[in-house]
Amino acid sequence: MCFQNFRALTALALSLGLLAACGQKPDAHDEGETHATAAEYERGPHRGRMLRDGDFAAELTIFEDGVEPEFHVYVYRKDKPADPKSVQVTVELTRLGGKVDRFAFAPVEDYLRGAGVVAEPHSFDVKVRAVENGRTHQWTYASYEGRTTIAADAAKAGGVRTEIAGPALIGEIVDLPGRVEITPEGKAEVRAWYPGRILSMRGELGQSVRKGQVMARVESSHSLQAYSIPAPISGLIIEKNANVGGVAGDQPLFVIADPTQLHAEFFVFPRDAERIRVGLPVEVRSLSGDARLIAKVEAILPTADLASQTLMAHAHLPPGAAQSFRPGMGVEGSFAVGSQQAPLAVRTKALQRFRDFTVVFAKVGNTYEVRMLELGRRTPEWTEVLGGLDPGTEYVVDGAFLIRADIEKSGASHDH
Repeated sequence: MCFQNFRALTALALSLGLLAACGQKPDAHDEGETHATAAEYERGPHRGRMLRDGDFAAELTIFEDGVEPEFHVYVYRKDKPADPKSVQVTVELTRLGGKVDRFAFAPVEDYLRGAGVVAEPHSFDVKVRAVENGRTHQWTYASYEGRTTIAADAAKAGGVRTEIAGPALIGEIVDLPGRVEITPEGKAEVRAWYPGRILSMRGELGQSVRKGQVMARVESSHSLQAYSIPAPISGLIIEKNANVGGVAGDQPLFVIADPTQLHAEFFVFPRDAERIRVGLPVEVRSLSGDARLIAKVEAILPTADLASQTLMAHAHLPPGAAQSFRPGMGVEGSFAVGSQQAPLAVRTKALQRFRDFTVVFAKVGNTYEVRMLELGRRTPEWTEVLGGLDPGTEYVVDGAFLIRADIEKSGASHDH
C-alpha cells in the first residue's frame, strides 16, 4: 500500500473512532415524555422493550417467528398483566430520510397486534402513545441497526463513492467454460529450409528470443553449403526438438511463442449456439475470480467437436492480460447475449452481506444505513432490485466494505 493510501485510511479510522465515541449521546426529547436510549433499556417477560410511566407499563416487541415482522404490545398495571382491550396504542417510526410509518393496534388474546409489516431495516426513531383510563402515556427512543455516521472528508479519504439508484439496461448472460491459449499469430516454428546436418543451435527452453535472431545453422545435404535460420517472431522458446549433430528434417527445431498474444477459447454448447455471435462482449474470469477483463468474440469455428458436440468461440485478450492469464489456464466467460431495461438496479459491486441479507448502504447526509434487497437478474455490472430500495436513493458503490466494517464494529445489532 502506498503512503498516500495509508494516510487516507488512517484518517478514516481516526474519524470513525471519534464518531463511535460520541455517537451514543441520546437525543433531547420533549418535556413530560418518558424516554429510553437505544443502548440501555429494561426487557419485559417477552424479551421486548419495557416502557414505564408510573404504575403503567407497555412492553413493545417485534414478532417475526414464522410471519412477517409485526409489532406486539403487552400492557401491565403495577407489573401485572392488564386487559389489552382497555388500552389504545399507536406507534410511529421515523426512518432515515424522514419517511414515517404509522401503526394502529387491535387486541388479540393477551396482547395488542400492530396492523402492517415492520419493514427492514428495523432502524428508526420510535414514538409510542398509549391511552388507558383517560390517561395518555408517551415514549420516544432511538432504535438503530445497520447505521453509522461518517464525516464527508473521512469518507472521501477512504474511497467511498456513491450513485443514485435508478433504471438500468440489464444484460442477459450466458456462462461458458473455456481456456486461455496463445493465438495462431503468437506461435511460430523454427524449421530447416533444406534437409541437412545441424551445425549449431542457439537457444534453450524458456529463453527469450527476438525476431531475426539466428537460432541454428544447418549444412544442406544437397549443396553442402551452410545456412542460418532466424527466429520468425519474438517470444519464448517453448519447444526444442533437436540437437547439434543431428539431422534436420520435417520436425521443427524450435517452437517460439509470444505469451502476450492470447485469446480465450470457449466451449459453446448446442443450446447456446444460436445466441453466441461474433462481436458479443464477454467477461473473462479466472476460476478463482481474482482476475477478470472484458473482451469480444472474434471468431466462432464452424465445426463441432465429435465427442462433446460443442463449437469453439474465440475472444481476443489485450496484451496486458498476460499479467494475470497464462496459456492453458481454465477460465469462465459471461457472454452478454441480450439486454432488457430494469426499472430499478444497482451496481453489482455495491452488494454486501449483512446478517442473512444482501444489502446496499443508503446515504442520507453523512449517515449510512443498510437496505435489505430483493434481487432479480444479475450481471457482472448491474443487479436488478425488486424490493427494499426506493428509486432515487443515494447508495454506496465504492468503499462499501468500510461502511460495513464500521457498522459491525459499533455492534448495531438486530435487537428489539
